[in-house]
Amino acid sequence: MKKNDALIWFFVAVAVVVGGVAVLLIDGSGDSGSGLGDEFTYDVSEYGKTDAELVLYEELPERFATGMKVCKAIAVLGKKVYVAGDNKISVMGGQEIKLNGMPQCLAVGDAGKIYVGVDGHIEIYSDAGKQISVWDSPGDNAVFTSIAVHKDNVFVADAGRRVVVRYDLEGNVINEIGRKNEKRNITGFVISSPYFDLAVASDGLLRVTNPGEHRIEAYTFDGDLEFWWGKPSVNIEGFCGCCNPINFAILGDGSFVTVEKGLVRVKIYDDYGKFVGVVAGVEALAEGRAAKVCQFPKDCQRCGFDVAVDSDGKIYILDTVANSVRYFVRKIEPRINTNKHE
Repeated sequence: MKKNDALIWFFVAVAVVVGGVAVLLIDGSGDSGSGLGDEFTYDVSEYGKTDAELVLYEELPERFATGMKVCKAIAVLGKKVYVAGDNKISVMGGQEIKLNGMPQCLAVGDAGKIYVGVDGHIEIYSDAGKQISVWDSPGDNAVFTSIAVHKDNVFVADAGRRVVVRYDLEGNVINEIGRKNEKRNITGFVISSPYFDLAVASDGLLRVTNPGEHRIEAYTFDGDLEFWWGKPSVNIEGFCGCCNPINFAILGDGSFVTVEKGLVRVKIYDDYGKFVGVVAGVEALAEGRAAKVCQFPKDCQRCGFDVAVDSDGKIYILDTVANSVRYFVRKIEPRINTNKHE
């Protein structure tokens, strides 16, 4: 073997070993941290200030304390607010539905039927809290992180298998969406932490986050990728970090409300993906809790906020650090004085 060839194989072997160690160190739950050194810690403090002119929303003074130790997901139907966590679903007003495991995601259908992801399978409850059915898990590696109910379809984001599962209302799998397929020009979902969100937009297309690619993708129900938008950037117009956006909701006018972790910020994009403004920046959401540095992946679970909206355009942010629901409304635009004589 030539000397140069020997050197090449030496460096390849080193790279494989280092890569293997890095994989073993990654804690997907974010609970125990990666154990990585300071070189894997990045300073985000200089990007933690939001231009006040870009902030379009203001927070209402009242908050809903969930009383939970761990909050996972939020859903809104009409004026009802549902929060999942601590092996239960809590409805503002006092109702509680006990679960046999920790819920990871939540959706409420038009008739008040509640869909919740627990331990890699779906459980369905009536509006009164009675269990209606339990759907089988699609696989041992299933990690459900989002649910969307649309007409006769139930879409579930499976972060464990990196695919979207489409069910009918009886729990039968119709097809899977987003798996890597070169013939369909689908590169596949890049997911390095348990955040993977979806929703059906008013145009009838399924929107899915591809957090490792820093974008939101649009699919037909049959799994054709139509288009995508988003770009990686620490600047306010883009999505920063390893994997953002983590969650989103769609307003009545088709605008997107996106949530990022690391630099915890909630923003508005129009239906074409153009940046519109800020709901709340790091200063408002962290309230002094945010560290000046962020270490992957142990900080991932500390700032994985969820978001929901109602028909009036109010934005509900589930603060998973303070375990509370916070409310944001659009600022009233100041009237322009057109009287030149005043």
